[in-house]
Amino acid sequence: MECKTHICVKNFNVYYGKDHALKNISIDIPDKKITVIIGPSGCGKTTLLKSFNRLIDSIEGVKVSGEILVDGENIFDPDAEVTHIRKKMGLLSQKPYPLPMSIYDNVAYGPRIHGIKDKKRLSGIVELHLKQSGLWDEVKGKLQSPASKLSVGQQQRLCLARGLAVEPEIILGDEPTSALDPMSSQRIERRFLELKKDYTIVIVTHILRQARRLADYVIFLYLGEVIESGPAEEIFENPREKMTKEYIMGVIS
Repeated sequence: MECKTHICVKNFNVYYGKDHALKNISIDIPDKKITVIIGPSGCGKTTLLKSFNRLIDSIEGVKVSGEILVDGENIFDPDAEVTHIRKKMGLLSQKPYPLPMSIYDNVAYGPRIHGIKDKKRLSGIVELHLKQSGLWDEVKGKLQSPASKLSVGQQQRLCLARGLAVEPEIILGDEPTSALDPMSSQRIERRFLELKKDYTIVIVTHILRQARRLADYVIFLYLGEVIESGPAEEIFENPREKMTKEYIMGVIS
């Protein structure tokens, strides 16, 4: 699977105090593909994901070394501009957190912050990204209703639309369907499969069936180390490492 690298991680380490959470991570994440990070609880999946948009900066006592290059720029360079980095990334958390305002204002929030004031243009942005997230047909008649009135599954798609509205290059998902019912999970998965033609998508999941459905590329983490990474078909059908095989078979968890 020859494709351009969008995120390049080189000898990356994360320490929480004395705890060495990520150990010499070196991986390439391909552009406009779905990369899925798998591994047991506590292995560092979310730490790695949150390193990509520097959300780990807010954790007290965290230290990092090594490089993460996004579009060739080391995001941990002392001169790197964190706001600029985060604008490239849309993040879907485990639970949706809509802003305490209308459906329309949730999606328009980011573009307004970035200086877009024209009402016609804002309305076009809101419609486009609600369509991209698969929510438009359900909410087009009640855009001024509070976002809190939506179901949890709808709220997650609204958060996806809000993230897309600031025109990121990369979508990060931290177990983005774990709080959802099966039907809502399917809708989010369908969105990811459609969106990958325009975005690089990186998802953390503990559900191997979901990883098989979505992944073009897989990273298997165990105790803070990359055990194996590569095209999904290779990892799931013919893993090189014994530990990867055991994890996929459910021998280790």
